This record gives sequence, structure tokens and C-alpha cells, in this order.
Amino acid sequence: MDFDFPLRKIIHVDMDAFYASVEQHDNPELKGKPIAVGGGSKRGVVSAASYEARKFGVRSAMAGTIARRNCPDLIFVKPRFDRYKEVSKLIRSIFFEYTDLVEPLSLDEAYLDVTENKKGNPSATLIAKEIRQKIVEKTGLTASAGISINKFIAKVASDYNKPNGQKTVNPEEVIEFLENLDIRKFYGVGKVTAEKMYRLGIFTGKDLKEKSLEFLNQHFGKSGGHYYNVVRGIHLSSVKPHRIPKSVGAERTFFENLSSEIFMLEKLENISSELERRLQKSKIAGKTVTLKIKYSDFTLQTRSKTLPYFIASKDLILETAKELLYQSSLENSVRLLGISLANLNTEKKKEQPEKESVLVQLKFDF
Repeated sequence: MDFDFPLRKIIHVDMDAFYASVEQHDNPELKGKPIAVGGGSKRGVVSAASYEARKFGVRSAMAGTIARRNCPDLIFVKPRFDRYKEVSKLIRSIFFEYTDLVEPLSLDEAYLDVTENKKGNPSATLIAKEIRQKIVEKTGLTASAGISINKFIAKVASDYNKPNGQKTVNPEEVIEFLENLDIRKFYGVGKVTAEKMYRLGIFTGKDLKEKSLEFLNQHFGKSGGHYYNVVRGIHLSSVKPHRIPKSVGAERTFFENLSSEIFMLEKLENISSELERRLQKSKIAGKTVTLKIKYSDFTLQTRSKTLPYFIASKDLILETAKELLYQSSLENSVRLLGISLANLNTEKKKEQPEKESVLVQLKFDF
């Protein structure tokens, strides 16, 4: 298969059940047992679950009470984010042994561009294998990896042989791989979008590929063009070592549900203070304030307002958040409030298309 765009050698490394695996590593008594990192109390939420717990349907963002109902023997462990950051830093140091083009997505996953690498190794597959082995040696933890011509396919492939596995999708295999892929496996296609695609007769990548760009734009708006391209192996986003945040936020989950706006004002003030601290630390300001409200029945609502000027101070953030709070009446009692700031002063104009790669596709060996 020949592509009329530059090919890269991209690796997506994803740690296996990272938070839970760190806890099991540091406390051998937890190995082989179903554990959840987070709170098991009435207000608790699961941050991460071990593979033993996942077999019972325990998932991240699940209420602790539901998780315990699914798995009566579930062991809850308090999160230790300082420890997770420490291990994550060690893992990233391994990445930088191979390339400076590392784009972290979170503490437990990252993209690496190894088209040209510090080891002079032409095989991205062997590099991924070496990296995973070094992670085991230095941390005692396992990772999975996906290797392909762009970030999208590498991300999808990294989930293919989890845990502790890897998958390479060579250039000549890309189209067949994508055509045979269940639409639910496409990165960025969530439950709601997948159900919508099902109703439209789209179950696999091949089904998606048969739809016209006009059809996809009509049914999926701006995302239509993205779906049209990725199923054809087109995803030109480069690995960005310094990712520019699109928003900065802070939120709080409450021990008791709040039933009146009056009781929420103090909470919003505290959240605004935390958001101000984060903005000052990063030297960021923004124009769009979004208030996030999660109700006791777990439904989510957001309300936003865009100002004509950049703000970063607690007072202005709080003033706008209050306005959004009183914008309409509450639908239920509230278990979580959050405030985020977007339309940041860090956003740049879209980069110009990158120059053609000097790689010769016939010699593009994975």
C-alpha cells in the first residue's frame, strides 16, 4: 500500500493498570487480588482497577459502592499520586534514551516518534520491545505498546495485546487492519458515538470507509472528516514533546449531596482558588469559563460563558462561575462541581502542514 503522505515510526506505550499495578508491586500481599485505587465509601470513586478486579466489571470512574457490589472481595487502596508521578518520571527517562520526541498523554502513557532515534535502530518493533523490557527491569511493572505509521493506529494497536504485549501494524497492513476493526475499537469513538454508528449501519472500519465524506459530515459534524481520514490511514498529527493544554480546571466531589445553590458558593470559592493557583503556576489565562455539575444520579451538565478578555484571577473566575450557577435551576442534588478555563492565551494558530518526509516508503522497515 502506497501512501501520498509522509510515514513515521510511532510507538504508543501504555502501562498496564498503572495505579493498581504500582500498589500491587509495592505491597506484594495485594498481588493477584482484585484491588481498586480510590474510595469505597458512599462518596468514593474508583480511579483505577487491577485486572483481577476488571474481570468483575470494576472500571475507573465507577462509584465505589457499585464496584463493591460487582466484586464483594474488592480491596480499596488509597491513591498515592506522588508515588505514581515518581514511577512515571522513571519510565519517561527510559523513553528519552531513544528519542526526544516524546508526547506524554498522562502519567501512564505516551507517544514516541522513533523514525530517527538515538540508538540508530531502524526497527520500531524492536525498540518497543526493548523499552518494555527496561520498564520491567527498572520498575517491576509491565507495559503494552502499539507500533505503526501514525499516532491513531499506534494508539489502537497498543490495546490489541494487553496486558504485557505489543502489536505492530506495518504500512502494508494498515488498510486491512482498519477495515476489520470493530468500530468500538476506534480511538475517540465512545459509547454514544458507537451506538449512533450502529444505527447507521456502521459496525466495522470497512462499513465506515464505505460512507462518503458528505454523509459523515452530515451525521457527525466536525468529526466526520476525522473519521473519513483515519479509516484510510490518514492522521497527520505529529508527536508534540511539549503539549499545549487546551483547558485548565479543578473540581471537587462532596461527601454529602448539595441541594441548594447557597451551599455551593463556598465550594465554588475554594475551587476558584485552586484553579487560580494552577493558572498562576503555569502562567496561563483564558476567556471561556465552564461550570461542570454532576448530579446525584450521575448525569452531567456543563454551562459555559466566553468573556471578551483573558482572566486568571480567582475573583473573576468565581464571579463568572456564580453567574453560570444561577443561569438555570438545578435538576437534582449535586455531588460534584468543577470549573475550567479554556480559550487560553497559549493557543497558537494551527501549524502549517509539515514538509514531506525524506523517507523512502519502499525501505520503510518496521
